[in-house]
Amino acid sequence: MSSIARDSGMRLAERVRRHIAEERVEATPGALISAVRHEAEASVLGDTAVLRMAGRVRDQLVGAGPLAPLLSDPSVTDILVNGGEVWVDRGRGLERSTVDVGGPDDVRRLAQRLTAACGRRLDDGLPYADARLPDGTRVHAVLPPIATSGPYLSLRTFRQRPYTVADLVECGTIPPAVAPVLEAIVAARLAYLVTGGTGAGKTTLLATLLGLVPPTERIVLVEDAAELRPVHPHVVALQARTSNVEGAGAVTLTDLVRQALRMRPDRLVIGECRGAEIADLLTALNTGHDGGAGTLHANTPADVPARLEALGMLGGLPRAALHAQVNAALQVIVQVRRRTQGRVLDSIGVLYPMGEDRRTTVVPVWQRGRGTGPGTATLSRLLTERGVPVPPILGARR
Repeated sequence: MSSIARDSGMRLAERVRRHIAEERVEATPGALISAVRHEAEASVLGDTAVLRMAGRVRDQLVGAGPLAPLLSDPSVTDILVNGGEVWVDRGRGLERSTVDVGGPDDVRRLAQRLTAACGRRLDDGLPYADARLPDGTRVHAVLPPIATSGPYLSLRTFRQRPYTVADLVECGTIPPAVAPVLEAIVAARLAYLVTGGTGAGKTTLLATLLGLVPPTERIVLVEDAAELRPVHPHVVALQARTSNVEGAGAVTLTDLVRQALRMRPDRLVIGECRGAEIADLLTALNTGHDGGAGTLHANTPADVPARLEALGMLGGLPRAALHAQVNAALQVIVQVRRRTQGRVLDSIGVLYPMGEDRRTTVVPVWQRGRGTGPGTATLSRLLTERGVPVPPILGARR
């Protein structure tokens, strides 16, 4: 959009805003169309033109403004605004966008409008906010002077489309020979964590694997922000809540895990393990709740034990107790990675106690580019003990 067109749209949006305020009506689609006709003197225009103008004005008033086209692009996963620059990620890494968001004041107004729509405060007194739009898009904003060359605005889009294992095989995320291994892990009710860096596709893969859970089982999801949408007939979702402006009313993941245990879960799933709730999850998995799952930030599978140690300490678990709990509760680590060609399954490993102190170690079962590893025997044994056939690749160690 050219700067002239953008300025014209901003002026029209301001006139429509005043008109809506003077008429004291809600900014519904019908009210916006009526206001656009009135303020733009567009009654001689066709309905299509008026609807298009009303859509643009709505984006300026209550929507994402100039970022709306990017949010509607199904290939875009992240939108990052640095002052007046816009960067997007379409699964191939960040690239500069030609979208014009205006100057710092325009970005500030956009950030405040988006966060206010989610009931969050963003101003000089609280110059940062983390919010979630009604369509599921995650919004994070930081204002100057905290943002030295800002404002900064980060949006993580939420796509409603669910994926199947076949979809991920077709797009190259999962090698065809490895897909049966993931299916066997779910069928055997082994507890697993999907690990990886930010934006590596952890949530997408976890939701896909949850779609393999038999329809006779009940899945209870516990999430900081509702993102998982598995294709399954019996899913119950719980979402954490931050405190209000008075600092009250917070509901933490730890609170939700304890509530979930009273809801008869066949599969207890934590969308992202990031704090003291890991202690409650491990306790739950050690008391008869097989097949649990979650995601965890970790750069490599070897980093997972240390990451679990750090989180366990937040929950009051000493190191020795944490490793004992992990060894009994979790069996599999599924690592994903973001590469230039897209997001891929990078490795599968099993958790195994090593040494006299029985410290948890991740032993490779399969690694991209390297094939199967020493963990195949352990995973094969776990599958056999639970009556699940061992996939052919696990008997083809190289």
